[in-house]
Amino acid sequence: MQEQQNLAIQEIHHENTLFAEPLWQVGNFTITNSLLVSWSVVILIILGSLILRLLLKKVPGKIQGAVEMVYEWFLETFDSITGSRQRSLQFFPLIFAFFIFILLNNWFGLLPGVGTVGQVVSEHGEAVLVPFLRGGTADLNTTLALALIAVIASHLFGIFKIGFWHHLNKFINIKAFLEIPKKIVNDPAIILVNPIKAFVGIVEIVGELAKVASLSFRLFGNIFAGEVLLASMAALVAWLVPIPFMFLELIVGVIQALIFAMLTLAFLTINTTAEEH
Repeated sequence: MQEQQNLAIQEIHHENTLFAEPLWQVGNFTITNSLLVSWSVVILIILGSLILRLLLKKVPGKIQGAVEMVYEWFLETFDSITGSRQRSLQFFPLIFAFFIFILLNNWFGLLPGVGTVGQVVSEHGEAVLVPFLRGGTADLNTTLALALIAVIASHLFGIFKIGFWHHLNKFINIKAFLEIPKKIVNDPAIILVNPIKAFVGIVEIVGELAKVASLSFRLFGNIFAGEVLLASMAALVAWLVPIPFMFLELIVGVIQALIFAMLTLAFLTINTTAEEH
């Protein structure tokens, strides 16, 4: 009780940390404020999907018509990357799920109370505010998990589409070494060319790791920077001034979700295309 009174007297500090703050501990599992938001977004997506499914009609109303327009726009955009409507339809569930999940997490951090309402705890003798909610994509753990799912999914699709052997040889080019004894008589230059092909495959492996870093840090960096910007503007002038920046962050949220989705689609398209094509 005395500690709570001391905390109430002290000035409460709050800063945007690079990590998500823990709220509760369930056994060895830590529930953080960003994880809570991510769960909330998943529940909203599930409920929204069920409601849309129940509202589907042969003669579309205004809401269904708007949803179908968005659906058709995304498919046409996907076609420009995949070059095939069939591929676009195959990739659509995964890519659109990425887009909606990231977009809602980006926007969730702009809601009133998110990042500002929480519990006060004592850290190093200071009263520190730990928010109950924080945008999921402002946590590097979330964006890293999304990036890993995207890259791993692109490889799984590649294996299913062109086969394990062909997909493996994009990165560990065993086939290039096996061809040397067969073709060296007719083409002596192959003894120099094919080892280079194998080395390029090793470079591709480094590139796959770079994809994970690029996807995760780009999304996290932009959303976290937006949080810091809004907090700084609100600290300087609490009235009216932060509003234009909030609209800017709404646009940034859409752009970042779209970039992540389109890059993932590009990775899927590349990995499901045979090398000789």
